[in-house]
Amino acid sequence: MPRSTAARIEDVRRLLDAARKLVDERAALVPAIVESTGLSRQGVELALTKHLEVDATDEDLERLVAWTVNAETVAVILSANVFVGALRAIALARAASEDVVVRPSRRDPAFTRALVEAAKDPALRLDEDFEVATCESGEIHVYGRDETIAEVRAKAAPNVRVRGHGSGMGVAWLSGTADVEKNAAALADDVVVFDQRGCLSPRIALVEGDAQRAEAFAEALHSALERAETVVPRGLPPAEERAAGGRYVATMTYAAKVLVGGKHAIGIAPPGAQLVLPPPYRHVHVAACGSIEEAKTVLAPLEKGVVAVGSDDVRAAEKLAPAWARLSLLGSMQRPPLDGPVDRRTT
Repeated sequence: MPRSTAARIEDVRRLLDAARKLVDERAALVPAIVESTGLSRQGVELALTKHLEVDATDEDLERLVAWTVNAETVAVILSANVFVGALRAIALARAASEDVVVRPSRRDPAFTRALVEAAKDPALRLDEDFEVATCESGEIHVYGRDETIAEVRAKAAPNVRVRGHGSGMGVAWLSGTADVEKNAAALADDVVVFDQRGCLSPRIALVEGDAQRAEAFAEALHSALERAETVVPRGLPPAEERAAGGRYVATMTYAAKVLVGGKHAIGIAPPGAQLVLPPPYRHVHVAACGSIEEAKTVLAPLEKGVVAVGSDDVRAAEKLAPAWARLSLLGSMQRPPLDGPVDRRTT
């Protein structure tokens, strides 16, 4: 007999209890996460204490359960981008099934291992060598690049449903009446978390107004990110990301303007220019838009990748955001409720 909604919520709550215990006793876990993620110690502490979704309401969990269907078994294949994302991914799987197998990222297994061990849930097990072809029924929930999801779908048996959670990004919208300094500081908070590696991480900021206002916002963001570096230092980017950052800075230096900080860069696009998507690790592309309608047009080529929109005016930002995108105030983009997948695109 399928489990009731109440029973599913209770199963997820036990998982949240285990995650909360990990946070309370994190001293021994933090060094392992620092080593596996490349985040700074302060970055790991920030993620665990402020961005691990352990305080879900019953209403949140009812919505989370509504995203799932009863499945005989669920296999979860995790990526290395945001280590705390393992909690949400496993919660969704556990809400769907009483038989869950988890394959952590080979590059970033520390938190996932600790969470599964702390849960002490007989319905939940770790399998670091799980192979897609061995799954004969149920569902596979795969997180990561679109290419990874396509590969899993190609290998999965015909009767196995693959739910893909792919690459994405966040976008900031600054309304024409917003306080530039205040909202630049709020956006910096969203950029710093996870070193901008998550699908909610803002990488483009659209500013309502003229080029002068966009530049003022970029300058304020530049100062805010310099301050943030002294509190939560950026981790060491992999070589390929350092190279991507260098290319972005070179492109913006040649084509427009760029503000380069100690561990960040902000490109300022000329009016009417096509948006350039910057790489993660604290790179933000700022562009002026005369109206929110203009912003929507400028953003259109990248719309499919937009998972979150943050703004000082959330109601106005609804006009900009794709139907599936999460909406929040700036400064809260990386704190979504535990009410379903972070990425709400249907895949």
